[in-house]
Amino acid sequence: MYKPIEIKEDIFYVGVNDRTKESFESLWPLPKGVSYNSYIIRDEKTVLIDTVDICYSDLFMRKIRSVLGDKSIDYLVVNHMEPDHSGSIEFLVSKYPDIQIVGNKRTLEMLKGFYGIANNVIEVKDLDEMSLGKHTLQFYMTPMVHWPETMMTYVKETKTLFTGDAFGTFGTLDGGVLDTQLCPERYHDEMIRYYSNIVGKFGSPVQTALKKLSNVGIDVICSTHGPVWTIPENIDNVIGLYDRLSRYEAEKGLVIAYGSMYGHTEELADIIATEAAENGAKSIVMHNVSKSHESDILRDAFKYKGLIIGSPTYNNKLYPAVDGLVSALQNRNLKNRFFGYFGSFTWADATARQFEVFAGEMEFELVAEPVIMKQAMLADVVEKARNLGRIMAQKLTSDTEVVPNNAANCQ
Repeated sequence: MYKPIEIKEDIFYVGVNDRTKESFESLWPLPKGVSYNSYIIRDEKTVLIDTVDICYSDLFMRKIRSVLGDKSIDYLVVNHMEPDHSGSIEFLVSKYPDIQIVGNKRTLEMLKGFYGIANNVIEVKDLDEMSLGKHTLQFYMTPMVHWPETMMTYVKETKTLFTGDAFGTFGTLDGGVLDTQLCPERYHDEMIRYYSNIVGKFGSPVQTALKKLSNVGIDVICSTHGPVWTIPENIDNVIGLYDRLSRYEAEKGLVIAYGSMYGHTEELADIIATEAAENGAKSIVMHNVSKSHESDILRDAFKYKGLIIGSPTYNNKLYPAVDGLVSALQNRNLKNRFFGYFGSFTWADATARQFEVFAGEMEFELVAEPVIMKQAMLADVVEKARNLGRIMAQKLTSDTEVVPNNAANCQ
């Protein structure tokens, strides 16, 4: 029998951990796993907030019963219909046939589309309220954070905000669920990776949601992935991180991502990095795209202000993995970066042309002349590479827009 995990009086955590799945959405690696979070509010009317992946429905039911026993569930509030959170709805309805499902218009359309459920549903609109007895729910529509139906549910009496995927993070909850029980900094980079991989395209809708919630008092954040945030400093840090990421602000650091078939393009990357370091750039992250996963490169591209990409010409195009990275950055509308590029070719150069188009489409500042090597590492190529590293470092060290990392070391 599971011991109920109480977040606030009569508000319980009934989520599960996934340490089995290798890739989230069959795309993004899960070296530290992921949690699927669900919550119960016990009152005159009992409500369940979101469900979990169908793979964990049996465990999910045992956790629900550890809180409710044989008591029924009156309402299921669906903040987000993505299957990792809605997957157990049919199973839940089979156990609680009288349960009423609460969601907005788009939610209910998806509920019917995914699961064929159209009865016992309650449609809510922005700022609608629902009384459970001692607790009052208020619903905030937050479309495109990161699906069109997403919303958040607020408990007015306890100032608890159930946020769907917003403020989510990769990583399982290993014993502790509340931030008071764990080291929050463990999740810092995984939250950036989660944001950049999953939510990154939707900076403008995230900003709209944050503005909508700016005057709402929040004492607890309950996301559908990752820890429950209760400490005021942590809540400020989590909201602040999402605010900065959705405005495409970044730390003073440099990402150098490159493809290299025989090592020549990698030599250029090393020369650029060395010169940048000698000129004051301290946070430099290098990614060989054939080894680093795109997920990690995207995280660092969102984290740091400087971005340099290099590629050999391959079949008159960019190296395939570099081409994939460029496409991923375009898809996420990344903005406000200092940018440089370099490349190599033997008989036909495609890198300069395609990187130039990419730089023009993005809101990047091209900081220096591109470095393009034909066949050999000649003196003028080396000097251009050093120049790129030097100017990038100067831009980073003189830039006044800084995002401090406030996470303390876990002792």
